[in-house]
Amino acid sequence: MDYSRFLSKISAARQTNPLRLTNELAKMMSSLIMLGGGMPNADYFPIKTASITLADGATIEIGEELMKIALQYGATEGFQELVSWLEDLQMKIHDPPTAKYAPENGQMKICTTVGSQDGLSKVFDMLINPGDNVLIDEPNYVGTLTGLRPLDCNIISIPSDENGIIPKSLKDILSRWRPGNTHKLNSKVPKFLYTVPNGSNPSGSSLTAERKKEIYQLAKEYNFLIIEDDPYYFLQFDKMKAPSFLSLDVDGRVIRCDTFSKVISSG
Repeated sequence: MDYSRFLSKISAARQTNPLRLTNELAKMMSSLIMLGGGMPNADYFPIKTASITLADGATIEIGEELMKIALQYGATEGFQELVSWLEDLQMKIHDPPTAKYAPENGQMKICTTVGSQDGLSKVFDMLINPGDNVLIDEPNYVGTLTGLRPLDCNIISIPSDENGIIPKSLKDILSRWRPGNTHKLNSKVPKFLYTVPNGSNPSGSSLTAERKKEIYQLAKEYNFLIIEDDPYYFLQFDKMKAPSFLSLDVDGRVIRCDTFSKVISSG
């Protein structure tokens, strides 16, 4: 999938930080102290070990070697063991088709952030130029609106009911643009649709499987991304959960935001 039209000018201008190469060198030459990346000597970190007691009385012990890794600079996408665990979780819960793709064909990637809202802020900065059109369901979470408005984008609200976004209303709005123009770099077709598909805040609505499939087909037809902000996924009471947009994604056009804030803790 070609992402050229989606990237903001700032994001498109970014280049790989060459100092990140020192992380790879450090892995291959563990006895070497790398000065280029400003990595401190882990032997002098003030915290050596930690013991965490869980609610059921069990304890988690963090030894000295693991603590060195935890306190040292790491990869941009996050602590590799955690990222691998999260990838396994996504496979178990959503089985995203793109996880099986080759990297050059849009393989699913995970990046950890300090919270879902922080992740969304980074996504918005990556995608939005002033004047861009973006789609959101109505009503929408005030935190999202607060993050979008300063970016000077045109926020287009999509009507929803107890079953979430109404696909016909979305199609009516999209009909302002011609599908044939959606791949052009200067296309004014909305860049993305942002939605909270389960237990949307503040409406409490949840998208049905049928509506998700209809919306995804519209995303393919009009070439826009779907930002699936799903903090309440694990709080659903139905045993049979509707498939996520990520599980339907065959193009690599879904950006999914998960969080531990509602199932473990918010800090």
